[in-house]
Amino acid sequence: MKLIIAIIKPFKLENVRDALTSIGVQGLTVSEVKGYGRQKGHTEIYRGAEYAVNFLPKIKIEIAVPANRADKVVETIITAAKTGQIGDGKIFVTPLDHAVRIRTGETDSNAL
Repeated sequence: MKLIIAIIKPFKLENVRDALTSIGVQGLTVSEVKGYGRQKGHTEIYRGAEYAVNFLPKIKIEIAVPANRADKVVETIITAAKTGQIGDGKIFVTPLDHAVRIRTGETDSNAL
């Protein structure tokens, strides 16, 4: 099993969710997060005053999938989230040792 963590632009969330649903992903977790990458934030002008935005709003998506589906899920996220502009985000794939469905007690791939 693999845990896929994707950090994307907020306005791309619906596109990513729809694309993942179309390939059969049944569940995911979404969090609103803030952070920065290479762009290190930016400056904005609000009511004539300039101020620095050091942490940009992003969306963090976490998806647990069987190992043989991880590459397809990653490709789908890339296709749906890409704008070609700086700040499109990152995807991290990590091993997932154990999963348990609390309601039924099912474990590992059966719990996904």
